[in-house]
Amino acid sequence: MTIRRTTEQDIAAVMAMYDHSRSLMRADGNTVQWTGYPTVDDLMEDIAGGYSHVVCDDGGVPVGTFALVDGVEPTYGYIDHGRWIDTLTPYSTLHRLAKAPGTSGIADIAFRFAKSHCSHLRIDTHASNRPMRHLAEREGCVECGIVYMGDGTGRVAYEWWRWDQVPADLKDYIETQIIPHYRNFDSAHNVSHARRVIARAMVQAESGTEQPEKMLPTTHYPLPALVFTAAAMHDLGLAFGRERHHLDSGRIIRSNAELRRWFSPEQIEEIAQAAEDHRASATTPPRSMLGCIIAEADRDVEPETIVRRTVEYGLSHYPSLDIEGHWQRTLQHLHEKYAEGGYIKLWLPDSPNAAPLAELRSLIRDEARLRAMFNEIIADRL
Repeated sequence: MTIRRTTEQDIAAVMAMYDHSRSLMRADGNTVQWTGYPTVDDLMEDIAGGYSHVVCDDGGVPVGTFALVDGVEPTYGYIDHGRWIDTLTPYSTLHRLAKAPGTSGIADIAFRFAKSHCSHLRIDTHASNRPMRHLAEREGCVECGIVYMGDGTGRVAYEWWRWDQVPADLKDYIETQIIPHYRNFDSAHNVSHARRVIARAMVQAESGTEQPEKMLPTTHYPLPALVFTAAAMHDLGLAFGRERHHLDSGRIIRSNAELRRWFSPEQIEEIAQAAEDHRASATTPPRSMLGCIIAEADRDVEPETIVRRTVEYGLSHYPSLDIEGHWQRTLQHLHEKYAEGGYIKLWLPDSPNAAPLAELRSLIRDEARLRAMFNEIIADRL
């Protein structure tokens, strides 16, 4: 198949693809997405901007379409229930992916094209669009939160990066041999969590954080390779339980003979120590800047996410408690871990977690607002 920019002669074919893809959404139970959208005007705007592309079969007939838009997407200015990981580097957005009847693989082709043309990609899709969400996760995208369209409806937002600084064979090893382990862990430590920690760590490492001399690589592989690997492997010890998973992660890393293909013994030791030092309950600072980066990347301090996880953990592990008992348990945990004087620590002076942690602490101090959020979460679950 070939890809070219859409022309006005393709409008009828592309609109038919939109109709067909809309029918597939409806058949899958997605009754709300693409209602009266995309329109011919939307397509004409994409064509005029050079954003719309068609995927053509061997005979040159358009069988798929997508828009790859460079520059700032206005609806991405505000994100709820999370945060964008990289707010500094330019990005492109993949929009309006559709296909003709009887075709397959169009989404794979569109993602491959987008990834080859940009190093930072964003997409959004409706929460009920299961195929697209599955595709985004399969393509290595990180779920970041909820963005809102012009009509006020929410979409699940994702980001992807190319990480050119990491050797291709190391990336392949991590993707095929390490990331799949997270499928066996709990929902707070799943594949999405692993990708989120990788992305946060890589962005933090590239943002200019001071690096002590001991962090400089001792082989020809660059520092990002160390960060990428440490972030990907930091929770592997969960295979042996949660209590000592940080120590078990360090043991697994030290015993991994494959890592010797890319790293010196000293670097493998530093990766192992970063895994051992990442826990939020740690009372002493990580032993290296790599450890600080991984520990910070592992922190989830978005207020609503933290409160929801705390309540859901209580409902799952303490089923005998009544609602008031769950409220008191939630309060106690939030104060012990996240309030001023709590045990969670931020180890980087320019930590991207500083602002959301301050917001979370403000919520904890406002007990009426916190109780309202608690009540809403409880109502959703009961």
